[in-house]
Amino acid sequence: METANPRYDDRHEMIASAIDTEIDRQAKSGANRIDVNALAEAVEDAIAPTKPSLDGKSPGELNATNDD
Repeated sequence: METANPRYDDRHEMIASAIDTEIDRQAKSGANRIDVNALAEAVEDAIAPTKPSLDGKSPGELNATNDD
């Protein structure tokens, strides 16, 4: 299916990648069934990533000296 909207393409790719990554993670952990809630959370995270905190640091940038 061809689309002329690059934003749709980017969003679609982010969602597909999140689904693929989460299903792979679940398979590697030995899950017998897909955890649909974890899958939905992965998609939500992909389309609405965590916003930086008020001091401009994302959660991944925090450490013991700057997490207050």
